[in-house]
Amino acid sequence: MSSGLLQPRMMFDVTGHGDTAIFLLHGIGGNRHTWPALIDALSQAGYCAVACDLPGYGASAAVAPYTLEQVALSCLQCMDTVGARRAVLLGHSMGGMVAQTVAALAPDSIDGLVLYATSAAFGRPDGNWQRDFVRQRTAPLDAGRSMSELAQDLVARMVGPDASAQSITAAVAAMGAVPPETYRAALGALVAFDRRADLPNIAVPTLALAAENDGNAPPAVLQKMAQRIPGAEYVCLPRAGHLAHLETPAAFNAAALAFLSRHFPAAPATSPMPPRPSRFL
Repeated sequence: MSSGLLQPRMMFDVTGHGDTAIFLLHGIGGNRHTWPALIDALSQAGYCAVACDLPGYGASAAVAPYTLEQVALSCLQCMDTVGARRAVLLGHSMGGMVAQTVAALAPDSIDGLVLYATSAAFGRPDGNWQRDFVRQRTAPLDAGRSMSELAQDLVARMVGPDASAQSITAAVAAMGAVPPETYRAALGALVAFDRRADLPNIAVPTLALAAENDGNAPPAVLQKMAQRIPGAEYVCLPRAGHLAHLETPAAFNAAALAFLSRHFPAAPATSPMPPRPSRFL
Protein backbone atom coordinates (compact mmCIF):
# COMPACT_ATOMS: atom_id res chain seq x y z
CA MET A 1 0.00 0.00 0.00
CA SER A 2 1.18 3.51 -0.72
CA SER A 3 -0.20 6.92 0.14
CA GLY A 4 -0.60 10.25 -1.59
CA LEU A 5 -1.35 13.73 -0.35
CA LEU A 6 -3.16 16.19 -2.60
CA GLN A 7 -3.53 19.94 -2.54
CA PRO A 8 -5.54 20.91 -0.58
CA ARG A 9 -4.16 18.05 1.50
CA MET A 10 -6.47 15.23 0.39
CA MET A 11 -4.99 11.96 1.62
CA PHE A 12 -5.48 8.67 -0.15
CA ASP A 13 -4.10 5.13 0.09
CA VAL A 14 -3.59 2.87 -2.93
CA THR A 15 -3.65 -0.92 -2.62
CA GLY A 16 -3.26 -3.25 -5.60
CA HIS A 17 -1.95 -2.85 -9.11
CA GLY A 18 -4.80 -3.53 -11.55
CA ASP A 19 -5.59 -1.20 -14.44
CA THR A 20 -9.05 -0.48 -12.99
CA ALA A 21 -9.02 1.79 -9.94
CA ILE A 22 -11.94 1.66 -7.52
CA PHE A 23 -12.13 4.96 -5.62
CA LEU A 24 -13.71 4.45 -2.19
CA LEU A 25 -15.60 7.52 -0.98
CA HIS A 26 -16.79 7.28 2.62
CA GLY A 27 -19.89 8.68 4.30
CA ILE A 28 -20.32 11.52 6.76
CA GLY A 29 -19.01 9.41 9.66
CA GLY A 30 -16.19 7.61 7.86
CA ASN A 31 -12.61 7.92 6.70
CA ARG A 32 -10.22 6.05 4.43
CA HIS A 33 -9.66 3.32 7.03
CA THR A 34 -13.27 2.08 7.13
CA TRP A 35 -12.93 -0.27 4.13
CA PRO A 36 -10.47 -3.00 5.26
CA ALA A 37 -12.39 -6.05 4.04
CA LEU A 38 -13.32 -4.44 0.72
CA ILE A 39 -9.77 -3.24 0.06
CA ASP A 40 -8.45 -6.77 0.61
CA ALA A 41 -11.13 -8.26 -1.65
CA LEU A 42 -10.52 -5.74 -4.43
CA SER A 43 -6.75 -6.09 -4.42
CA GLN A 44 -6.95 -9.89 -4.34
CA ALA A 45 -9.34 -9.80 -7.30
CA GLY A 46 -6.89 -7.76 -9.38
CA TYR A 47 -8.23 -4.24 -8.84
CA CYS A 48 -6.51 -1.12 -7.58
CA ALA A 49 -8.32 0.13 -4.46
CA VAL A 50 -7.98 3.85 -3.71
CA ALA A 51 -9.32 4.79 -0.27
CA CYS A 52 -9.70 8.53 0.22
CA ASP A 53 -10.08 10.85 3.17
CA LEU A 54 -12.63 13.35 1.90
CA PRO A 55 -11.82 16.99 2.66
CA GLY A 56 -11.93 17.72 6.39
CA TYR A 57 -11.60 14.04 7.32
CA GLY A 58 -8.56 12.13 8.58
CA ALA A 59 -5.41 13.67 7.13
CA SER A 60 -7.24 15.83 4.57
CA ALA A 61 -7.74 19.55 5.03
CA ALA A 62 -11.21 21.00 4.60
CA VAL A 63 -12.33 22.97 1.56
CA ALA A 64 -14.07 26.31 1.69
CA PRO A 65 -16.85 26.74 1.00
CA TYR A 66 -17.66 23.17 2.04
CA THR A 67 -19.92 22.05 -0.78
CA LEU A 68 -20.22 18.70 -2.50
CA GLU A 69 -19.04 20.39 -5.69
CA GLN A 70 -15.79 21.43 -3.98
CA VAL A 71 -15.39 17.93 -2.53
CA ALA A 72 -15.97 16.47 -5.99
CA LEU A 73 -13.20 18.65 -7.43
CA SER A 74 -10.80 17.25 -4.82
CA CYS A 75 -11.82 13.74 -5.87
CA LEU A 76 -11.12 14.59 -9.50
CA GLN A 77 -7.61 15.67 -8.48
CA CYS A 78 -7.14 12.33 -6.78
CA MET A 79 -8.32 10.46 -9.87
CA ASP A 80 -5.95 12.43 -12.09
CA THR A 81 -3.05 11.69 -9.76
CA VAL A 82 -3.67 7.95 -9.63
CA GLY A 83 -3.95 7.85 -13.39
CA ALA A 84 -5.54 4.42 -13.80
CA ARG A 85 -6.82 3.36 -17.23
CA ARG A 86 -10.35 2.94 -15.84
CA ALA A 87 -11.91 4.68 -12.84
CA VAL A 88 -14.93 3.44 -10.89
CA LEU A 89 -16.35 5.47 -7.99
CA LEU A 90 -17.83 3.53 -5.07
CA GLY A 91 -19.52 6.00 -2.78
CA HIS A 92 -21.24 5.34 0.53
CA SER A 93 -24.06 7.66 1.65
CA MET A 94 -22.49 11.15 1.42
CA GLY A 95 -19.73 9.58 -0.67
CA GLY A 96 -22.41 8.39 -3.10
CA MET A 97 -23.59 11.97 -3.40
CA VAL A 98 -20.02 13.04 -4.11
CA ALA A 99 -19.80 10.33 -6.77
CA GLN A 100 -22.98 11.61 -8.43
CA THR A 101 -21.57 15.12 -8.35
CA VAL A 102 -18.34 13.97 -10.03
CA ALA A 103 -20.44 12.21 -12.68
CA ALA A 104 -22.39 15.41 -13.33
CA LEU A 105 -19.39 17.74 -13.38
CA ALA A 106 -16.98 15.52 -15.33
CA PRO A 107 -18.83 12.59 -16.92
CA ASP A 108 -15.88 11.62 -19.13
CA SER A 109 -13.67 11.11 -16.06
CA ILE A 110 -15.48 7.99 -14.81
CA ASP A 111 -16.09 4.53 -16.22
CA GLY A 112 -18.49 3.18 -13.60
CA LEU A 113 -20.40 3.92 -10.40
CA VAL A 114 -21.41 1.99 -7.30
CA LEU A 115 -23.95 4.13 -5.46
CA TYR A 116 -24.27 2.55 -2.05
CA ALA A 117 -26.76 3.47 0.68
CA THR A 118 -27.24 6.90 -0.82
CA SER A 119 -29.84 9.00 -2.60
CA ALA A 120 -30.17 11.47 -5.46
CA ALA A 121 -31.54 14.22 -3.21
CA PHE A 122 -31.48 14.83 0.51
CA GLY A 123 -34.77 14.81 2.35
CA ARG A 124 -37.66 17.00 1.33
CA PRO A 125 -37.40 20.10 -0.86
CA ASP A 126 -38.39 22.23 2.11
CA GLY A 127 -36.05 24.70 3.77
CA ASN A 128 -37.72 24.30 7.14
CA TRP A 129 -37.27 20.54 7.07
CA GLN A 130 -33.60 20.90 6.17
CA ARG A 131 -32.98 23.35 8.99
CA ASP A 132 -34.77 21.10 11.48
CA PHE A 133 -32.68 18.12 10.38
CA VAL A 134 -29.39 19.97 10.85
CA ARG A 135 -30.55 21.33 14.19
CA GLN A 136 -31.47 17.83 15.44
CA ARG A 137 -28.16 16.34 14.32
CA THR A 138 -26.04 19.10 15.81
CA ALA A 139 -28.03 19.54 19.04
CA PRO A 140 -25.84 17.06 20.97
CA LEU A 141 -22.73 18.99 19.98
CA ASP A 142 -24.39 22.27 20.90
CA ALA A 143 -25.16 20.74 24.30
CA GLY A 144 -21.49 19.97 24.87
CA ARG A 145 -21.43 16.29 23.93
CA SER A 146 -18.47 14.89 22.00
CA MET A 147 -18.46 13.31 18.56
CA SER A 148 -17.74 9.97 20.22
CA GLU A 149 -20.87 10.27 22.36
CA LEU A 150 -22.92 11.32 19.35
CA ALA A 151 -21.51 8.38 17.34
CA GLN A 152 -22.52 5.83 19.97
CA ASP A 153 -26.13 6.95 19.69
CA LEU A 154 -26.26 7.26 15.91
CA VAL A 155 -24.41 4.08 14.97
CA ALA A 156 -26.66 1.94 17.16
CA ARG A 157 -29.65 3.14 15.12
CA MET A 158 -27.94 2.63 11.74
CA VAL A 159 -27.00 -1.04 11.82
CA GLY A 160 -28.97 -4.18 11.02
CA PRO A 161 -29.52 -7.34 13.09
CA ASP A 162 -26.32 -9.09 11.97
CA ALA A 163 -23.90 -6.31 12.90
CA SER A 164 -21.14 -7.62 15.12
CA ALA A 165 -19.79 -5.84 18.16
CA GLN A 166 -16.53 -5.41 16.27
CA SER A 167 -18.23 -3.68 13.33
CA ILE A 168 -20.15 -1.36 15.66
CA THR A 169 -16.97 -0.49 17.54
CA ALA A 170 -15.18 0.31 14.26
CA ALA A 171 -18.03 2.52 13.07
CA VAL A 172 -18.23 4.39 16.38
CA ALA A 173 -14.46 4.95 16.38
CA ALA A 174 -14.52 6.32 12.83
CA MET A 175 -17.40 8.69 13.47
CA GLY A 176 -15.98 9.72 16.82
CA ALA A 177 -12.80 10.83 15.05
CA VAL A 178 -14.63 13.25 12.72
CA PRO A 179 -13.86 16.85 13.68
CA PRO A 180 -17.06 18.55 14.86
CA GLU A 181 -16.53 21.42 12.44
CA THR A 182 -16.30 18.96 9.54
CA TYR A 183 -19.46 17.18 10.67
CA ARG A 184 -21.34 20.48 10.80
CA ALA A 185 -20.02 21.58 7.41
CA ALA A 186 -20.83 18.22 5.81
CA LEU A 187 -24.38 18.34 7.14
CA GLY A 188 -24.79 21.75 5.54
CA ALA A 189 -23.56 20.37 2.23
CA LEU A 190 -25.83 17.32 2.39
CA VAL A 191 -29.07 19.21 2.87
CA ALA A 192 -28.37 21.26 -0.28
CA PHE A 193 -27.84 18.17 -2.44
CA ASP A 194 -30.18 17.40 -5.35
CA ARG A 195 -28.98 15.55 -8.45
CA ARG A 196 -32.27 13.93 -9.43
CA ALA A 197 -32.33 15.70 -12.78
CA ASP A 198 -28.88 14.30 -13.61
CA LEU A 199 -29.71 10.62 -13.12
CA PRO A 200 -30.90 10.01 -16.73
CA ASN A 201 -27.63 11.50 -18.00
CA ILE A 202 -25.44 8.87 -16.29
CA ALA A 203 -24.04 6.83 -19.17
CA VAL A 204 -21.68 4.40 -17.42
CA PRO A 205 -22.37 1.01 -15.80
CA THR A 206 -23.96 1.72 -12.44
CA LEU A 207 -24.89 -0.39 -9.44
CA ALA A 208 -27.39 0.93 -6.90
CA LEU A 209 -26.54 -1.06 -3.76
CA ALA A 210 -29.07 -1.02 -0.93
CA ALA A 211 -29.45 -2.76 2.43
CA GLU A 212 -32.66 -4.30 3.73
CA ASN A 213 -32.57 -2.65 7.16
CA ASP A 214 -31.24 0.75 6.12
CA GLY A 215 -33.50 3.46 7.47
CA ASN A 216 -31.23 6.28 6.28
CA ALA A 217 -31.29 5.23 2.61
CA PRO A 218 -34.22 2.81 2.29
CA PRO A 219 -34.09 0.17 -0.47
CA ALA A 220 -37.02 1.80 -2.27
CA VAL A 221 -34.94 4.96 -2.70
CA LEU A 222 -32.04 3.06 -4.29
CA GLN A 223 -34.41 1.06 -6.48
CA LYS A 224 -36.02 4.24 -7.75
CA MET A 225 -32.59 5.69 -8.51
CA ALA A 226 -31.68 2.59 -10.50
CA GLN A 227 -34.87 2.90 -12.52
CA ARG A 228 -33.94 6.44 -13.55
CA ILE A 229 -30.34 5.62 -14.56
CA PRO A 230 -30.15 3.96 -18.00
CA GLY A 231 -29.11 0.32 -17.67
CA ALA A 232 -28.42 0.54 -13.93
CA GLU A 233 -28.48 -2.56 -11.75
CA TYR A 234 -30.06 -2.80 -8.32
CA VAL A 235 -29.06 -5.13 -5.47
CA CYS A 236 -30.41 -5.20 -1.92
CA LEU A 237 -28.33 -6.88 0.80
CA PRO A 238 -30.43 -8.85 3.30
CA ARG A 239 -30.27 -8.20 7.05
CA ALA A 240 -27.86 -5.28 6.67
CA GLY A 241 -28.19 -1.66 7.74
CA HIS A 242 -26.64 1.61 6.63
CA LEU A 243 -23.09 0.34 7.27
CA ALA A 244 -23.32 -2.91 5.30
CA HIS A 245 -19.65 -2.86 4.28
CA LEU A 246 -18.78 -3.24 7.97
CA GLU A 247 -21.80 -5.25 9.12
CA THR A 248 -21.93 -7.95 6.43
CA PRO A 249 -18.63 -7.58 4.55
CA ALA A 250 -18.76 -10.93 2.77
CA ALA A 251 -22.14 -10.21 1.19
CA PHE A 252 -21.20 -6.62 0.44
CA ASN A 253 -17.91 -7.58 -1.21
CA ALA A 254 -19.58 -10.32 -3.25
CA ALA A 255 -22.16 -7.88 -4.64
CA ALA A 256 -19.55 -5.26 -5.50
CA LEU A 257 -17.17 -7.76 -7.11
CA ALA A 258 -19.95 -9.42 -9.11
CA PHE A 259 -20.81 -6.04 -10.64
CA LEU A 260 -17.18 -5.13 -11.27
CA SER A 261 -16.31 -8.48 -12.83
CA ARG A 262 -19.21 -8.20 -15.29
CA HIS A 263 -18.37 -4.71 -16.48
CA PHE A 264 -14.68 -4.28 -15.67
CA PRO A 265 -12.93 -7.66 -15.76
CA ALA A 266 -9.73 -7.41 -13.77
CA ALA A 267 -6.53 -7.40 -15.77
CA PRO A 268 -2.92 -6.66 -14.86
CA ALA A 269 -1.93 -3.04 -15.23
CA THR A 270 -0.78 -2.42 -18.81
CA SER A 271 1.96 -0.16 -17.51
CA PRO A 272 3.36 0.57 -14.06
CA MET A 273 1.16 2.82 -11.94
CA PRO A 274 2.67 6.26 -11.35
CA PRO A 275 4.79 6.72 -8.23
CA ARG A 276 2.61 7.37 -5.20
CA PRO A 277 4.62 8.86 -2.34
CA SER A 278 2.92 11.34 -0.06
CA ARG A 279 3.06 14.71 -1.77
CA PHE A 280 1.36 18.00 -2.54
CA LEU A 281 0.15 18.91 -6.02
